[in-house]
Amino acid sequence: MTLNASSTALWPYPCWIAHRGAGDLAPENTMAAFRLGAEHGFGMFECDVRLSADGEPYLLHDDLLDRTTNGRGQAALQPWDALSRLDAGSWHGRPYAGEPLMRLESLARWLLALGLMVNLEIKPSPGDEERTGRVVANHVARLWSQAHVMPLLSSFNVTALKAARNAQPDLPRALLIDQWAQDSIRTAQELGCRAMVVNHRYLDERKIDAIHQADMKALTYTVNNADRAATLWLSGLDGLITDRIDVFEPQARLGAHPGRLILATDLMLV
Repeated sequence: MTLNASSTALWPYPCWIAHRGAGDLAPENTMAAFRLGAEHGFGMFECDVRLSADGEPYLLHDDLLDRTTNGRGQAALQPWDALSRLDAGSWHGRPYAGEPLMRLESLARWLLALGLMVNLEIKPSPGDEERTGRVVANHVARLWSQAHVMPLLSSFNVTALKAARNAQPDLPRALLIDQWAQDSIRTAQELGCRAMVVNHRYLDERKIDAIHQADMKALTYTVNNADRAATLWLSGLDGLITDRIDVFEPQARLGAHPGRLILATDLMLV
């Protein structure tokens, strides 16, 4: 069964979502991070997908290679063959030395084998918004063609998200919002989004209610404080992206709000 993009009646995604695989505990957007997130019990991940110069979808957050690899300069200028040779782990520590960048296809195979879910943020390089949205959506449709639950595609970039919609209209979409604007909900509706993923600094009960009234789910990023997370859950939040996979204990039941905020430290006291 695939997700019907026109209805929010079915929402199969977990409440808790691990940011870039494992938050700050492993090199972001690498296989090591996803494995660690899964070991901590997370059933869904958020990660960033962009295109190499020759059109290969792979995982990397920044436009530049400098912060998270031993490469330099604009990632968009490099073909996948060159990108695949980079070290994307040493910056995080010696145990991760040699960890490579990851193709979207490799992530898909791993997630599908374990029955795990993902929110794929489309990260187009400047000037390549339409192609990135289209190519990523087409790859997702192919890679997850036999999946029961499709990835949730999200982006800050309206052009990229619109291209993804045009290429694969049945894939579920979410608009990322860094700063709330009066037309944020209308923009998400025009894009046919199933959800909005809002910077938690701009999210409150009133905005969550407004998102729900528009027949969309309300998700937020990136919440690492237990009190803030508890406030948002009580306000009706549907999904929370966090770095603190070592602090928050994810719920096993899909689509259910926690009865209370469970912390890993709570479990140590049992």
